[in-house]
Amino acid sequence: MKRNFNEWLQTFKTSICDYGYYVDFEKVYANVDNIKVELNILNSLIGSKNIEHDFEKLISEYPQVLKCLPILLAVRGREIYAIDGDGEYLFDFSKMNYSIKEYIMFMQKTGLFTLISERIINNLVDYVTGVEVGLDSNGRKNRGGHLMENLVEDYLVKAGLVKGETYFKEMKLSAIEKKWNIDLSGISNQGKAEKRFDFVVKKGKTIYGIETNFYTGGGSKLNETARSYKAIALEAKEIDGFAFVWFTDGYEGWKSARHNLEETFDVLEDMYCIADLENGIVNKLFE
Repeated sequence: MKRNFNEWLQTFKTSICDYGYYVDFEKVYANVDNIKVELNILNSLIGSKNIEHDFEKLISEYPQVLKCLPILLAVRGREIYAIDGDGEYLFDFSKMNYSIKEYIMFMQKTGLFTLISERIINNLVDYVTGVEVGLDSNGRKNRGGHLMENLVEDYLVKAGLVKGETYFKEMKLSAIEKKWNIDLSGISNQGKAEKRFDFVVKKGKTIYGIETNFYTGGGSKLNETARSYKAIALEAKEIDGFAFVWFTDGYEGWKSARHNLEETFDVLEDMYCIADLENGIVNKLFE
């Protein structure tokens, strides 16, 4: 029975965020641990009544604490550029490239002395942990790019497939051809294009090349992807022992590119969404 595209599209989800999407706490804790000793040394300045003097003395005895100053301003790296009426500076916090007096100026002008001496914070380790959580939110885009891939892999494993035996991750066409002695030149444009599939499943006499993606917003990339996968679907039909499978989702993305998606849907039988995964399509496909 032929599926109805509009009904299928209506099952698409608007989000695919898992529990680890929001903050990578292991990364946060590791980053804080790397400078925990230095932060605790700096803690001695909290509430200082003469912070310039105390900071100068501390840096003279423990210059290594300089390396943790950038993160107090939510800056990655060891260099910070600043310019105003008093001059232009590129402060290096891995080694002192200016005098302590100039680092004192930096602390004054950035507001870090006020933050520390007026007890606006009580513990720099806790403060930096919060800063790291905030900075880690910038990594959500990268994590989001793998969410659909991770979800599909969960279902492959639940279906009894074994990584490295019956399913393989990020496999190139040339590797597939070599491993199973199959000619995929129809897909690779006679070897001119090195396509890589997110997953490859070998079940029975069939090799399945699998692509996965989830789109939270529209754009020209979706139309290009749909057209590209339509071409692969048509090319794969001409190859004995090979099938192309596409798992995609994201209503907010595809609603603006629905016509291109429907064109691919009409020629690609093995095209599925998250609702299909939830309804057991992986078990049916690779039984």
